[in-house]
Amino acid sequence: MSGYQGPMRVLSGIQTSGEMHLGNYIGAIRKFVALQHEYDCHYFLADMHAITVWQEPEQLRRQIRHIAASYLAAGIDPEIATVFPQSMVRAHAELAWIFNCVARLGWLDRMTQFKEKAGKNAERSSVGLYTYPVLQAADILVYKATHVPVGEDQKQHLELSRDIAGKFNHDFKQEGFFPLPEPLIKGGQFGDAGARIMSLKDGSKKMSKSDPSENACIFLRDDADTIARKIKKAKSDADVLPSEPDGLEGRAEAANLVAIYAALSGKSSADILSEFGGQGFGAFKPALADLVVEKIAPIGEELRRLESDPAHLDAILTAGAEKAAIIADQTVKEVKEVVGFLV
Repeated sequence: MSGYQGPMRVLSGIQTSGEMHLGNYIGAIRKFVALQHEYDCHYFLADMHAITVWQEPEQLRRQIRHIAASYLAAGIDPEIATVFPQSMVRAHAELAWIFNCVARLGWLDRMTQFKEKAGKNAERSSVGLYTYPVLQAADILVYKATHVPVGEDQKQHLELSRDIAGKFNHDFKQEGFFPLPEPLIKGGQFGDAGARIMSLKDGSKKMSKSDPSENACIFLRDDADTIARKIKKAKSDADVLPSEPDGLEGRAEAANLVAIYAALSGKSSADILSEFGGQGFGAFKPALADLVVEKIAPIGEELRRLESDPAHLDAILTAGAEKAAIIADQTVKEVKEVVGFLV
């Protein structure tokens, strides 16, 4: 923590673009639910990050509410964790500008996600898409968050946050002012916690809302019948399941279905294969469908109920933003004093 003496705090968020699906739940949301009982947690809806590419305004508003409803339906309690839209707390943008003046161009040039998202049209991309890792650092550090749940694709951005915090502390001779946030890897009850959930139609691609096949992705809003149908139609192969994980090598679709079962059951792939090894998918898929329906269908039911009352969601988000701003505004006030602004 480089001398930081403040409270332990967790910060994370999901970009408000696209529907929440099984991969989002297993990879992030269910971990948020568990962490709220262990840390002071701030979970934001990353609407400012979303507009780095074009968003239809009305659709963006729906997406903000959809992800908020997904959080709540999955078990995040706004009385315990702070849930809010990023754009409702102006301190994020204020600190991001100061961090733009701390971060170095060379650091941003090394960010691989910009290269991947911009592709050959980098010069046509928004400035926001290039600088959003700096805003991400502000998201974290405006709450002086000490821990951030991250996936493999976000580790580089967390390193940038640490670099910015360290340089700010050094340049202004404020040792320990900002913590150097640590990645938080949550395992234990989550079985094969590191498993990436892939498309039900192509085990080489991540599960995605943009997949052209409607059967490739299980959405959190799907009802029980829809979930069961998608699992039944999921791509597999003609071989029986092996008795050990090594036997899944080269069988991407089989490995993905086993990973889903392991993640939702809290067991390891080895445990699953010791139970189902030697059996075909005619036996495994119904068991998997029952498990996914058990875990996801109730979330979908509550999600649909919450989305039917946008005023209730808005009230929760407004209250969360007011709570978050108490911490964030104080941090920005302290930063302004350190930098030399009149406060």
